[in-house]
Amino acid sequence: MDTTKTPAPNAVDLDKADTDPTAEAADLDQDPAADLDEDAEAEALAAEQDEDEEPSHVGAAASAIVAAGLSVVALSGSWVAGIVSERTSVTNRLELTQAADANAQIAAQFVGPWHSTALVNGIFSTLALIIAVFVLALPAFGTPERHLPTWVRSVSWASIALGALGILLFVLMYFDLLLVIPKAAG
Repeated sequence: MDTTKTPAPNAVDLDKADTDPTAEAADLDQDPAADLDEDAEAEALAAEQDEDEEPSHVGAAASAIVAAGLSVVALSGSWVAGIVSERTSVTNRLELTQAADANAQIAAQFVGPWHSTALVNGIFSTLALIIAVFVLALPAFGTPERHLPTWVRSVSWASIALGALGILLFVLMYFDLLLVIPKAAG
């Protein structure tokens, strides 16, 4: 059995290490003040390059996406609208008397929740529209030569279109122009 140790493949034998005495001497002769000047010049150059670059528009992009999300939620309905609608339905039913006619019951169970759902969706649509218009107006308040990326403008315009459609549906639902309120016979 062989009991001799072999050196690790990446181990360095200090006795056999190549050293260049001229390189060590050059490192010792270098002026530390020159290093500081080079560092200051590099920082100044990096700062100039940062100023010349286009801004990232992260905030505008995030706002455009939020506006698009609010528009879609306003059109498809939200959990908040469902909760408000159910609350309105329960509140209206509690206010009914035992002797209420069928039209009053229909209004309590259908019209009130319908209007509250329309109102919540209208609020979401309005918020989406305001945010999208704000995103598109941002370059007007900055330097004139800087523009938003194309995809951010596209998402904002889509949000405006969906927000306007949501407001139109809010008006049609809230004022009972979309569907006629059912009436009891008699």
